[in-house]
Formats: sequence, C-alpha cells, structure tokens
Amino acid sequence: MSRFVRWAAAVATAVLVAGCGGEPSGGDDGGGGKNRSDPPPGPAAVAGLPSSLTSQKPDWGRCKKTADSSAPGGAWECATLRVPLDWAKPGGATIGLALIRARATGHDRIGSLLFDFGGPGGSGLSMMPYYANSVPELRERYDLVSWDPRGVGASGGIRCRGDRDIQATETVDTTPDTPAEEKAYLQDATAFGKGCARNAGKLMAHVSTTDTARDMDLMRQVLGDRKMHYFGISYGTELGGVYAHLFPRNVGRLVLDAVVDPTADSVGHAENQARGFQRALDDYLKSTGQDPKQGSRRIADLLRRIDAKPLPTSSGRRLTQTLAITGIVLPLYSQTRWPTLTAALKAAEQGDGSRLLSLADDYNERDASGHYGTTTHAQRVISCLDDRQRPTLAETKRRLPEFEKISPVFGDFLGWDTAGWCHDWPVPGQYDTPKVSAPGAAPILLIGNTGDPATPYEGARRMADELGKGVGVELTWKGEGHGAYGNGSDCVDSTVNAYLLKGKVPKDGKVCS
Repeated sequence: MSRFVRWAAAVATAVLVAGCGGEPSGGDDGGGGKNRSDPPPGPAAVAGLPSSLTSQKPDWGRCKKTADSSAPGGAWECATLRVPLDWAKPGGATIGLALIRARATGHDRIGSLLFDFGGPGGSGLSMMPYYANSVPELRERYDLVSWDPRGVGASGGIRCRGDRDIQATETVDTTPDTPAEEKAYLQDATAFGKGCARNAGKLMAHVSTTDTARDMDLMRQVLGDRKMHYFGISYGTELGGVYAHLFPRNVGRLVLDAVVDPTADSVGHAENQARGFQRALDDYLKSTGQDPKQGSRRIADLLRRIDAKPLPTSSGRRLTQTLAITGIVLPLYSQTRWPTLTAALKAAEQGDGSRLLSLADDYNERDASGHYGTTTHAQRVISCLDDRQRPTLAETKRRLPEFEKISPVFGDFLGWDTAGWCHDWPVPGQYDTPKVSAPGAAPILLIGNTGDPATPYEGARRMADELGKGVGVELTWKGEGHGAYGNGSDCVDSTVNAYLLKGKVPKDGKVCS
C-alpha cells in the first residue's frame, strides 16, 4: 500500500536518463582555492535556540557506507547536525541528522544549495552524489548539500516491518472486493502503524514536514548562510512551501520542481494523482497508436483478471493486482521508460508477470536478495503525521465511483488507499492542508510539467496563488514525466540556472514547449 509520490522515480530515473551512469560523482579532494574556505560568518540567527545548537560546528569528514548506499568518496563530506527532538522544547533532547555536501568547484561561490529529493522519505545521502553529475553549473557556484530528514535513512530511519513480513503482505488485496478482504486490508494497515510506533518510539510524533522545515533553518545558520537557497523536488516542493511560510524573510533562491498542490487534502491529493497518472497513461497510449479509452479499458480488464488470479513469474513469486499497478506506474515517471511498459504489458497479456514484477520491485526498492528499502515506511510515517484526515470505510466506498470515473486504471487503487493509508494510526495528524503563504518572501520559482503523472501541473499555479502575490513565479513545461529540470528542455534548464546563478527571475507564466 504505497502512494505514488516517490523520490526514487522522481530523481533516480532522471539521473540515469541523463547518462550519468551508476556511479556517484567524485571530483577533486577538496583541497586548496579560495572557494574551499568555510562559509563566511553572519547568517540570520534562529531565535530561541540554545547556543549549543546554533554555534555547533559540524565535523565534516569522509562519508561512510550506509545501509542503503555506498560511500561516495571523492569530494563528498558527511557530518551530523544536532536538532531538537521536539521543536516545542528546543532546550530538551536532541537527535542527529546526517548531512552530505560537496563544496563549490569554482571561485565565485554563492553559498549552500540545499536539496530535498521528495518522497517524503527520500534519502539525500543516497541521491545527492548521483544527482550532482547532472548539475555541473550549479556545483561550480554552490556547495551542494543534502541530508536524510528525521526518520529517514541515516537520521533515525524508521523501519515498520521486516523483509519477510513485507513480502508476505504482498497478498493483501488493496482493492478489496469482499468483507473478508476489507477486514484483512484494514488489519494490515493497523499492524503496519503499530510496527512503525514500536520502531520509532518518541520520534514517531516528531517527523512532520513542519519539524523538518525548522531543521532546515537551523541547518542554514550552521552552514553559515544568511539566506536559504533550496531546490525541492516533488514532496520537496511542499517542504519548501512550508519553510517559506515559517521563515519568509530567510528565503533566498528557492526552486520548487514537480509542485505538490498545497490546497488538496489527502483525498484531494489522491484524486489529483488519479487524474495525473491517467493523463500520463493516455499520453503513453497515444504514443503507441492506441485509442486512450480503449487502451485503458484493456489494461483495466487485465488488472481485474490478475486480481482474480495472480500471474506466475520467473522468480516463483506471483504478480498480484497491486504489484501489477505498481509496475505500470514506474515507467510513467519518465517517457524514456515507456518502451519497458509496452514490453511488460505484452508479457502480462500473454500470462507472464515477470516484467511487471521486476518494475514493481524497482519501485519498492527490493533487491535480488529480497531486502526492501524503507522509503515507503518513512513516507507513510511522515505523511500520516501531517495529514489530519482519516476517511472511514463507508466514506471511501461512497467516493469510489468518482475515483473510477477519474481513472479506470488507477482510480480504484487510489480511492481505497485513502481508507488504508493512515487507518488506525498511532498518532494524530496535524492539518488538512499545509500552510504555505509567505508574504514578504523573495520570489520563488515554481515549475509545472503538463505531463507530470505524480504531481499534476495544476499544482504549480495553486502553490503560486497560496504563496502570495509577487512571491510564487510559475514556469510551465509542456513535457512528459515527473519533474522538468534536467529532463531535456534547454528552456527550462537555462531559466532555472539564470535564476539560481544570477538571481534573474523569469516572467510569471512563462511557458517552455
């Protein structure tokens, strides 16, 4: 049971498409040159925090291998930042956040550029070295910095169940058709939440987007930056909006790419994704010469057959309906992967689920040994602490026809997801929608992609409206896939680079075709 806003597809796919290979960037050893000095003093102070936090000096050193990534080597340095466990008690217990950086390679350094790759639950330690290969212009002028947010990876990463249990629950029907299946679905949701609570302990109630936004501002000060320069992708755009709301006067140059709609509650978000993925599927079907309605009907029929009788695979595991949907979703994040979807669907129509299962395993971070990553665990823990809504079974059933009308392929899954995602969650949610209004903030660049499946492009305009007049500046790309920067548009890339490197703000509403 996993929502489709995921860091792995948002970033890893784009990096591989850019031809960066599978190795993190290295660079020189970080010695010599004026640009190699520590950032100058004088950042805006974080009010009300003890000096033990505001004056800390991260002990930067060579990065070590983590559970989810190898050591990047080269110019990459890692350190730990101490932050309050509970921001309401800044003088109380602290936790450590794992940071990674590579210092600017040129001499005309601007400052730090902080990256969040989305999820929530994406690991900056894992992704930053790979992503850096695709942004040489930014690396020349900025220290590229990322981190594992609280509850993620090397920052107290939360694991809610073990590998065997994860594989065992693949048989749980996430689009239940009978009372027995409904009961099993909700019982699994309850068990997952309890597993998270056992593992996370006190951290469970302190991994919200607001908590992480406050961590970012302390990070800004400790790094020595007067203003926050930031690049947020997918969920990272929501995080950036919340940061701007909390600290509008500290906003420097913020880029939000693949923008989450801040006006949508959890149900509205699921509807948006149903609409976005169906739109992307329609575009894929058109590219193969198929009528979108007929093609969607064929895929929906295939999924119903798989629901009734899961397909065999070469691995010995069975391809369930949920795994099949997940396998269809992954290639829609990037147009370059559409041919793999064609091959996987053809094989499934012929009774072989191996290709779709392989795609689903990539999405779920399952390796050849059967070990699963924990991005979806952190994603759920964070979003269920953010989201206040807890739709009941009856409410969900009433909404299902509308979901199925929006998308005959994805609607049923995403409709049911609203009932199970935060069902019986151990801690209450904090809000229906995030506050992102940021009066007085510097202009923030928002990028919407008309073919984005996971964060439909309408979200960029809504974010701009919520940030406020003169703050949100919208850039639209008429493209395909999740995100826009680095995905093949010289217009998008040059506009973003001019903003980040020269402070040149484009005209609101600019369109790149």
